[in-house]
Amino acid sequence: MSRIALEVTGPTALLRLENIAKLNALTVAMLDDLDRHLTAIERDTSIRAVILTGEGEKAFCIGADITEWGGLSPAEFARHWVRDGHRVFDRLARLSKPTIAALNGHAFGGGLELAAACDLRVMTPRATLALPEARVGVVPGWSGTQRLTRLIPEPLVKEMALFGRRISAERAAACGFAAGLVEDVLTLAREMAAEVATLSPRATEISKNMIHAAVGEDAGASIEALGSAAIAASDDRAEGVAAFVEKRKPVFEGL
Repeated sequence: MSRIALEVTGPTALLRLENIAKLNALTVAMLDDLDRHLTAIERDTSIRAVILTGEGEKAFCIGADITEWGGLSPAEFARHWVRDGHRVFDRLARLSKPTIAALNGHAFGGGLELAAACDLRVMTPRATLALPEARVGVVPGWSGTQRLTRLIPEPLVKEMALFGRRISAERAAACGFAAGLVEDVLTLAREMAAEVATLSPRATEISKNMIHAAVGEDAGASIEALGSAAIAASDDRAEGVAAFVEKRKPVFEGL
């Protein structure tokens, strides 16, 4: 059965795509798993970093399972499949904790979009990237033409989406999409996660919000999160809550 498994070891959460028979193609059940796990990870303050990888050695994820969406009506395809996937990928991108995609193999279509939703990526030299949607008459639907274009040069996105070409791991690293090329991607990802765990979790979270605001990754939510964090530490906030509980008029001092 296809699934995304969650394993927490110390301060590191490992998410593993487990659909090896279909090269880790994404199903509705896997999207539901990811959504549920991200909620648990966000609420667990002991987790400092998250790794996302695939089962096996051939593919990280070759995209969405065509048997899951191929028979949907146009309305169902747009309203549910595309929007639901987009919502879950956005949750991953906006997770407060640093995320690392360990690309143990090829990342195509939705798999590439999934990797793009992480903060950093490490790749095996054997891996390639692709946006093959046009080969089956559709277009990238889970941020391949949006978020991905902020991460790699536009001509590379067009080379994949318009011309159906694959991008090598070396080219991905050369443009900054991959932070490292190693055969044992999981070991490198664990080392990076352990390094993150030594840093201030509040500092990394706020830095991530600031960077996202700068590049337009849900800038509104990022700015409001920063503002809310600042006001939460104020004396005015404490006074306002206390006054509400005590049913009196608050006395704000601007501190």
